[in-house]
Amino acid sequence: MAYKEQRGFEDLDCYKLAVQVLKEAYRVAKNLPPEEKYNLALQLRRAAVSIVLNIAEGYGRYHYLDSLRFYYNARGSLSETLSAFIICDEAQYTKGELPHQRDLCANASRALNGYIRYVRAQQQGSQEYGNRVIHEETATYNASFRPESDLTDPTHT
Repeated sequence: MAYKEQRGFEDLDCYKLAVQVLKEAYRVAKNLPPEEKYNLALQLRRAAVSIVLNIAEGYGRYHYLDSLRFYYNARGSLSETLSAFIICDEAQYTKGELPHQRDLCANASRALNGYIRYVRAQQQGSQEYGNRVIHEETATYNASFRPESDLTDPTHT
């Protein structure tokens, strides 16, 4: 039996399914009419790429809360991609493909949600850094309104 070397995020089921969604999104985008080249096609490709990249980036983070943030972003991009598939169907750019696309996105979503549950349960990094989300201090801004007439009057301060 040959030993299969583990590659990392590429072995995750949610990543593999996200790649399938990506391929479908690129296929659909390629077949959209020219007037959608810089609108729907571009947005569809970007959303689908975001799913895959966020899963990979989340996998590369050490603390589980940091990882989860990227997985949640991936989940949002997955919904955005499904929405783009629905738009393509509503605009009649695709014919009868939506049920397959919905199933593909649902499978990817189930796998991603399962992995999110797993990561949450493992709590990797919590021993070293705790379980609190890191917050930056909020900057205080003092913005006062000055009417435009005051801005042009050099004697008014």
